[in-house]
Amino acid sequence: MILTVDIGNTNITLGGFEADQLRFVCRLSTDSARTADEYAVLILQALALHGAEKDSVAGCIVASVVPPLNAVIRKAVRFISKKEALFVAPGMKSGIGIQCDIPSSVGADLIAASVAAHYIYGSPCLIIDIGTATKMTVVNRNGAFIGTSIVPGVLMGLNALAERTAQLPKISLEVPRTVVAKNTADCMRSGVLFGHASMIDGMIDRINQEFGEVLPVYATGGMSSAVIPLCSHEIRVDEQLVLKGLNILYQKNHRDGI
Repeated sequence: MILTVDIGNTNITLGGFEADQLRFVCRLSTDSARTADEYAVLILQALALHGAEKDSVAGCIVASVVPPLNAVIRKAVRFISKKEALFVAPGMKSGIGIQCDIPSSVGADLIAASVAAHYIYGSPCLIIDIGTATKMTVVNRNGAFIGTSIVPGVLMGLNALAERTAQLPKISLEVPRTVVAKNTADCMRSGVLFGHASMIDGMIDRINQEFGEVLPVYATGGMSSAVIPLCSHEIRVDEQLVLKGLNILYQKNHRDGI
């Protein structure tokens, strides 16, 4: 089994692959204060929860946007499997080009998602990752990453409303029945969810206009299933696009001893 690890600002997502089949997905909260021992215990518990033995882990690949956790997760993986985790980094074989000002600055999660979209669905395409931030990435016809637009995420907006205002409460995130709502909680939900969906629709139109053609659109990320149904464009949701990309990257870069 190949263990794929996506270290995000809010959650760490684990995926277990056997060949190209994703056998399980598990999420842990991201906490930079946790030690390698603590993360090793949590990962072992996640494996056990899904019926996977630690001895079945033949390799591990990590995409991280939280640099302080890189050494911690590397050590935790070593505790569990006695193997060195492979991290998505500049110079890695990906099969896609990086056409931006500073290629080394492109997030590992964006690279993994672009790789998955290119090899699973084909290029060109637009990838929308709706997580802590919402990132909209274009891959051109040659399979090259050509750029991204980043906006604050759904929960970031919701939390900002509650924390920066005197009378707006912290609420759960559910789709309200109407856009024009009649109570405070639904008013906030309407603005955050319908507003975010409208922003995505508008950005798709602008990106298509700038690119010169209508791009197929794929969505991923923890909030994609909540927001994408509210959009008017045709968008295919694949919540595990980053993990699938990591598995592809592992296969392209696997060496004996990893």
